[in-house]
Order: sequence, then C-alpha cells, then structure tokens
Amino acid sequence: MKIDKRIYGILDRSMEGIAPSKEECIELLRIPERTLEASLLRSAADELMRKRFHNQAMLLGQIGIETFPCPGDCQFCVFGETHTVFPKTEISDAGILEAAIKFTAQNDLYALFLMVMHTFDENRLLQIIESVRRSVPASTAMVLNIGDFSPETAKTFAAAGVSGMYHVLRLREGTDTKLDPEHRRQTIRAVKEAGLRWYYCCEPIGPEHTPEELAEQIFLGLEYKCFQHAAMRRVRFPGSPLFDRGMISELRLAQITAVVALAMIDNSELQAIAVHEPSLPGLLSGANSVYAETGANPRDTSENTNQGRGRDTTACKLMFAEAGFTSVYNAGGDRFSLEVG
Repeated sequence: MKIDKRIYGILDRSMEGIAPSKEECIELLRIPERTLEASLLRSAADELMRKRFHNQAMLLGQIGIETFPCPGDCQFCVFGETHTVFPKTEISDAGILEAAIKFTAQNDLYALFLMVMHTFDENRLLQIIESVRRSVPASTAMVLNIGDFSPETAKTFAAAGVSGMYHVLRLREGTDTKLDPEHRRQTIRAVKEAGLRWYYCCEPIGPEHTPEELAEQIFLGLEYKCFQHAAMRRVRFPGSPLFDRGMISELRLAQITAVVALAMIDNSELQAIAVHEPSLPGLLSGANSVYAETGANPRDTSENTNQGRGRDTTACKLMFAEAGFTSVYNAGGDRFSLEVG
C-alpha cells in the first residue's frame, strides 16, 4: 500500500503542531474524498482537535426571528429578494422568549444566536436582546447573526450583553450575492475592535468552488483570529438560482472541515470547529460543534425549521455522543456528560 509522501509529510508535521501553509491546504483540498489520504487527513484532524478541546463539544442554538425578501439577494439563500417565496413573517416577543428558554432549559447551551435579515431594526433588536438576556442563564453567551454594521453599532451590542457575532465573507461574495466584500471585511474588523468573539465559517460550499477559493476563505479566519471556525455546504432548494450546480457530499464536507481544523493550529483564539449542518462525519473529522435551530433558516423552505432541516438540542447532543464526545460545556465553564441513546 502506497501513501502519497507529500500528503503524509503535511499530516505528520500537523501532528507535531506545525500548521500547513495555504499552499499545503490547497493540496489537501485537492485530494479525492474517497481515498486513503483523505481518510488519514480526517483522522489526523479528529485526533488533534479532540486533544485541543479535551474531547468536549460546544452546543450552539439559533433562533431565526424574521423573514422578508432580503436585499442581500444571496443566490444560495431562500430569502433572496429575486427568488424567495417566503412572505414577511416575524416571531412574536413571546415566541422568541419561549424558544430561548427551551434552548437553555438544561443550561448546557454554550451560546444562543439571534438571526435576522441583512437589513435590520437596531432598536427592535436591542429590545429583544434585553428581554432574552434577562430570561436565559448568565452562563449562556449571546451571539448575533445579522447583516453589516458599523463599529459604533458593534460597541452598542457589546454593551447590551452580546458577546459575539457570526459574520462571514462568503464564497464568491459580490458575485453570488449583492453585497460588497469590503463591507463584510469592515464588519469583521468592527467585531474584533469591539472586543466581541468572532464566529466564522467557510461557506456556502458547492461543487464548483476550487481548492484555491476554499483556502483563501479558510485563511481569513486565521488572519483575523476567529473564535470559532467552521465549514458549511450549500443546500439545494427548489427555485434556487444555484440549484443546477448541485451539492457536495457529507464526506467532502468532512474533508474540508478537517482542512479548516489543521489550518487553525496556530490560531490561539480558536475555541471550536463547527460543521453545518450537523454532520456525524464532520464530528469525526475535526469538528466539535454543531447548531440546533428553530424559526427561519436560510437553507430551509419550511417556515419553521423545526418541521424541516433543523435539529433540536437533544438530537445534537445525541450526535455528539455517537461521535464519541464525553461532555458539552456552557460559557460559564460548567460541563455536562453525554450518553449514547
């Protein structure tokens, strides 16, 4: 049995704590996913990240608060204004609180994410943050998944009790979206300057994205020192402008997740690697974090993802246990054991 010596060398150095370069990551991304080398890559990332995170998993939950035709018009999102079939909807204040309390009932959720469209009402969002913050455990971090914003807005959210932001310069931003890539970068800098934790992701990955494109996006997480990195595949849905481009397999997603994990060896601020959507192969390839979701979901044609693609916290914890993780922990440092079945 012969193993590519070049790939073996990259993985061997990674196991010694030497992160692969961008060019080496491109090589790893070129490996066909159904090969021995790809299996070794996934195994190496799995072992390294389990040691780094002490075989503990990070459970996250997201509430999609509203829907309307979004001017960002991302061609991979069900809410893009030129192709969406969703009416304007909004979860009531009582509904948001009910979902937040349900997510945090066991106190084992690390962070609760609130998601709105690219354009948003800042005052309304601040009211929601205040209400939710009062209603969930102090050990649950509050994170926002919103559109671009200014440094002043970032500081306002931080003062309101928000500890982090999910914000991404997506693959082919400005081509498959109507958003300015530089505005996305400016917002990432605003997140970091406000002292907020930056949650990032290589997304939304399709079959057409080249290893060079993937590596470029992955390494932005190292450039700005993300708190969490991740990989997410694009989901096909009827009416999507990108439907004919297809989807990558979970096996390919797991391989990309593994490359993300190895690329972040030198990121001292990294606390988790996530895989979207929750994926057992991904959790065996360097990821230790997944998201439970309720409400609106940009990858789901169901008005409430509870009835569609979204998983609840129980299903996510079972997946962690099946992947061999021993516990989850909240932002206060409390740990909770996991069991299969």
